[in-house]
Amino acid sequence: MKLNTLIPELTVLNIDVSLNFYTKILGFKIEYFREEDKFAFISLNGAQMMLEEYNNELWSTGSLEYPFGRGINFSIEVPDINPILENLKNNNINLKLDVEEKWYRKGTKLLGEKHFLVMDTDGYLLRFLEDLGEK
Repeated sequence: MKLNTLIPELTVLNIDVSLNFYTKILGFKIEYFREEDKFAFISLNGAQMMLEEYNNELWSTGSLEYPFGRGINFSIEVPDINPILENLKNNNINLKLDVEEKWYRKGTKLLGEKHFLVMDTDGYLLRFLEDLGEK
């Protein structure tokens, strides 16, 4: 596995709860897990993230209170958003933003995506998107 050049590491309150959400509901794969550090490296369709249970203030820039990740959202492209949507629905997890189709200008072209937003168990905002091509 080649590591991306930018990999976010998210501080979580409970590594087991977070791993359950990311793997069982969203479909991420655990690439490796260090139980002694309560740390996991996870991936989905080329997206890579690290999760670590809060253990001290060394990596903290301020007080840690829910929702975490204020001011940031993570965009994750997948081939089809529908299986993730179905898993979220089956687990009674509400979306932060319902599915919508958006077209964004890049030069003279429009790039399309179908996406939705969901908050994870610690309040990080995740945008899952499916590419719709260009026009």
